[in-house]
Amino acid sequence: MDIEIHGLTPKQMALADIMWDLQERASVEAFIATLPPAQQRDCRTIIELMQLAFADEIQDTTEAQELLSQF
Repeated sequence: MDIEIHGLTPKQMALADIMWDLQERASVEAFIATLPPAQQRDCRTIIELMQLAFADEIQDTTEAQELLSQF
């Protein structure tokens, strides 16, 4: 699934690309910890934007419903 986030600055886009390439949450958190506080905040905001963009792309919840029906 491809997601798009519009309105990022070039620096924010670079941060987003780095985090996207890392893929694992622990690696992303380790990367964020190396940054100055302002860039850490940018990264947290970008992660939130990624999550919202991903949620906007969901078309079918069948798999989630099947999983939840087990409980």
